[in-house]
Amino acid sequence: MVQEIRSAGKVTVIADTHETGSNVDKLIASYGAQVVVRPLEVGDYILSGRVAVERKTAEDFLNSVKDGRLFNQLTQLKINFESPVLILEGNGLFALGNMHPNSIRGVIASIVTDYKVPILPTTGVEETAAQMFWIAKREQEGLKKTVNVMGKRKAETAKEMQERIVAGLPGVSGTISKRLLKHFGSPANVFSAAKNDLMEVDGVGGKTAKDIKSILEAEYED
Repeated sequence: MVQEIRSAGKVTVIADTHETGSNVDKLIASYGAQVVVRPLEVGDYILSGRVAVERKTAEDFLNSVKDGRLFNQLTQLKINFESPVLILEGNGLFALGNMHPNSIRGVIASIVTDYKVPILPTTGVEETAAQMFWIAKREQEGLKKTVNVMGKRKAETAKEMQERIVAGLPGVSGTISKRLLKHFGSPANVFSAAKNDLMEVDGVGGKTAKDIKSILEAEYED
């Protein structure tokens, strides 16, 4: 059920409970905004019924690429919000040494072109808070002063549902999901494909193919 937060005339931002340790919520409140903290199913911050934000530090960005979280999070943002935003906070993305610079550039290109999610760089928590406040203010001024905890869910096409299903497999990004579907023709064919056949798809290495087969063939434990 979609819930609404009444702002009592203030700009209102909803922050996920996991974000309280960053102090971004307190910094947003210092601008005079009402900040409501609660568990969110999608996104880290909701700035209006249209806009939700996924916030990543440089280190978390790289880790979430490696474990597959990032593209699943962006997929859910796209499904549930008209204007999702990815905030990339802090410097040193290319200096951490966790991933080859060209791989990082490829991920950024995919986010912007395949997912069509804008990336907003900030220097730190202070700038992150300021930027989110001003986005929320722009969104909410002159509109009905309520903010949906969950944005209006857009109807998914069959193609989008297929891509989302396959993108839920371990190590499979949105781009690789599309490649797998194009290669095999349907999610059912992807799921039934042999390990060596999966490895014929660009971007699917031996480890990813093994992880896919492992999760698909594992017994479900209640």
